[in-house]
Parts: sequence; C-alpha cells; structure tokens
Amino acid sequence: MLPLELFRSRQFAAATVLALVAYAALGGVIFLFAAFLQITLGYTALQAGAATLPVTVLLLILSRPSGAIAQRIGPRIPLAIGAVLTGAGLLLMAQIHVGDRYLTGVLPSLAVFGAGLAALITPITAVVLASVGSRHSGIASAVNNAVSRLGQMIAVAALPLAAGLSGAAFENPARMAARDPAKSFMRSGAALASAAGRGRGGGWQRRC
Repeated sequence: MLPLELFRSRQFAAATVLALVAYAALGGVIFLFAAFLQITLGYTALQAGAATLPVTVLLLILSRPSGAIAQRIGPRIPLAIGAVLTGAGLLLMAQIHVGDRYLTGVLPSLAVFGAGLAALITPITAVVLASVGSRHSGIASAVNNAVSRLGQMIAVAALPLAAGLSGAAFENPARMAARDPAKSFMRSGAALASAAGRGRGGGWQRRC
C-alpha cells in the first residue's frame, strides 16, 4: 500500500520527519502545558483548555496565508521562520512561574508558539506533496496525515515519563514547580526547533 521508493526522495523523507517532530511538539506541548496550568497555576480543566485556544485560532487564521506565502517564495524561509518561532514560544513557556497572569505571562508564549506552528505546518504539507509525482500525491497526503497523528500519540504517551512526571509525580504541584521537568523539556524542544530552522530548513529547494 505504501511504495517505499517514495522515501528515496530526500525532500519527502525530510519533510515527513519534520512533520513528525512538529505534530509531536503540538500534541505533546499542549498536553504538558495544560497539565502545568492546572497543577502549578491552579487552573481548572475548563480554564486550561480554554487558555490554549489561541494556538488553534492562530492555526485557523494563519495557515492559509502561510501556504500562499510558501507557494510564492518557496517553503525554505517559512519553514525556518516557523521552526524558530516555535522554539521561541517554547522558551517563553519555560519562563512562566506561579502567580503569572494569563494576559502577560501565558498568552504571549501561546501566541508565538501558535504563529510558529502556522508558519511551519502548511509548508511541510506543500513540500510533501511537491516532492512526489502526481500519481503518488494521495499516498503522500495520507502519509503526512498518519505521521501527524502518530507524532502526537507518541508525544502524549512518552513525554510525561521523559519529563520525570510519571505516576504520582504528575499530580504533585511541588514536584512540578520545584524541578520544572516540563519546562526542561520545553527548553530542549526550543533548542531543537531552532537548530532545525537553521540547518534543515535551508536544505530544501523552492519547489512549491
């Protein structure tokens, strides 16, 4: 069902890997961040869910313009900018402390993170589709969708353990606030995203 020769295309393989990372960041960060808002900042589940809505809103508003820009100038620059903005948003999340207000402490990080994802995700899809022949475009789109879902599931399953929040520690406000394991993950993710923007983004050709 999946022609493995598609992965001989460096663009297709690289875009698929970046899609996995981008959607893992989206799913994993939102999951951990919502938990952080509830456990450390005292938000209710409803408040934490509503607090992350700016990311969804920005994806809805900016995805179409992002795709149009990538089509006009090529995906390389939008991918690099998106990776850097995503990393910056993660760094801002890592600076949130107990007592910070939503408008001044939480919202800016979500706005930068959401803008970065909007700049990143649409060009990734365009690169995936442009890197294969037209007869394989449906399969390429299916691979992109499957990888995006897989990335989110892996992140949600693995990140709490990787961040040191397994078992009872996940619900321990003192443990999360004192050691900041989730924030350590966010800082690591920011470094990786910025590195991807400098290195990998520059290697793609302007094919869209």
